[in-house]
Amino acid sequence: MGKITGFLEYQREVEPYQPVKERLKNYKEFTEKLPEENLKHQGARCMDCGIPFCHSGCPLGNLIPDFNDKVYKGKWKEAAEILHATNNFPEFTGRLCPAPCEEACVLGINEDPVTIENIEKNIVEEAFKNGWVKPRPPKVRTGKKVAVIGSGPAGLAAAQQLNRAGHHVTVYERDQKVGGLLRYGIPDFKLEKHIIDRRVEVMEAEGIQFQTNSHVGENILVKDLKKEYDAIVLCGGATKRRGLPIEGSDAKGIYQAMDFLKQNNQRVSGEVFEEEALLAKGKKVIVIGGGDTGSDCIGTSNRHGAKSVTNFEIMHKPTIERPVDQPWPYWPMRLRTSSSHKEGVERVFSISTKRFKKDKKGNLTGLVTCEVEWINKPGQRPVLQEVPNTEKEWECDMVLLALGFVGSEDTLVDKFGLETDMRTNVKAGENNYQTNVAKVFAAGDMRRGQSLIVWAISEGRQAAHHVDAFLMGTSYLPLKGDGDLPRV
Repeated sequence: MGKITGFLEYQREVEPYQPVKERLKNYKEFTEKLPEENLKHQGARCMDCGIPFCHSGCPLGNLIPDFNDKVYKGKWKEAAEILHATNNFPEFTGRLCPAPCEEACVLGINEDPVTIENIEKNIVEEAFKNGWVKPRPPKVRTGKKVAVIGSGPAGLAAAQQLNRAGHHVTVYERDQKVGGLLRYGIPDFKLEKHIIDRRVEVMEAEGIQFQTNSHVGENILVKDLKKEYDAIVLCGGATKRRGLPIEGSDAKGIYQAMDFLKQNNQRVSGEVFEEEALLAKGKKVIVIGGGDTGSDCIGTSNRHGAKSVTNFEIMHKPTIERPVDQPWPYWPMRLRTSSSHKEGVERVFSISTKRFKKDKKGNLTGLVTCEVEWINKPGQRPVLQEVPNTEKEWECDMVLLALGFVGSEDTLVDKFGLETDMRTNVKAGENNYQTNVAKVFAAGDMRRGQSLIVWAISEGRQAAHHVDAFLMGTSYLPLKGDGDLPRV
């Protein structure tokens, strides 16, 4: 590395946030960029560790020590080339990834790990600012046509890779705009949507076609796609939401988190929607579910001007430090406090909702909970058990269900005649990403289940390799950790 003793000389430093009162006034990103010299210091912290475990922590196999070294030396363009060699969209992962690479950082064994995610974000922003991100249309077209269903991170990654291999690629998106979960699930204060638009413009210039308001299985017939395309890649995500089928769950005021978040993103971008306005202003909001989606609901509710926000999590409160049974370099289940949590919320752990309460008109008025504990027995799955005499009533007039997803939407599964696994994900081979239907492939959350954006990009890249090999007999497209190689 460029600075052998950097990890001894510099402390971890991340981008500061704007004050809570200021950032709650709008939906813009609120991080403040570090000076370039500080960023170089952060790159200098990357150790000459011999075996970079960050590679294994990253689903994309990003060449992390290599671009950290370039940042330390001020060679930003070279850093951008290294970063883009394995990651199609570092502007997304640099903002949204929980950074499993940092949890696997060797320095993180006994010190704060390298700020890999923030370095990644700054590299790609320098690349866009200086015009280094340019369209890369293929020099030769194969004549093969590929349809990609879904324009989330998996679909976008698959499309860009397949286009670079020389195939004609069309991306079908059922919503008004391209982006999938990036567009309609992630709040603008975490990812402003012009970040998506500028990347899509590059992809269009490369020759990729995007067809929005195109719901495959509804207004786009599957039989037509099979006839027109040489291969089809399904990247529709895991969109089937988990419900809470308990007494009173039909009360007015209980909403799925993704309905709430999607509508707010549409409102911010000026899109027209016909659904009921889901607004938290002046309401006592309870968010059920303690993951990233729940956190996004908290931040959005506070920006609406909610009277109060409470967050329920059925799991016990994690420790701040790495649990002893989850050693480095594995991903630890420890307490994570997001920027939205810091904006105002009461977090309650080890709690389960038993029933909802409503008035005579069917409006939500509150809910009843109990405390729970998890009983662990050797060789068995943990068992959830209610703690006696712990019932409690909570007053609320809005509940947001952020309980995760349980598989792919039925439309694509039924129309294509796809087999699913025991978790209701589309069944596709680990080694070739092919489904049971001829020339149909699957990738991303649709194949592996609800997961991270970085995994979706990785899945899209891997699927593209196998689709290319299916069409051409072999493929020069990279697998994990390999740089891009064009077809020649």
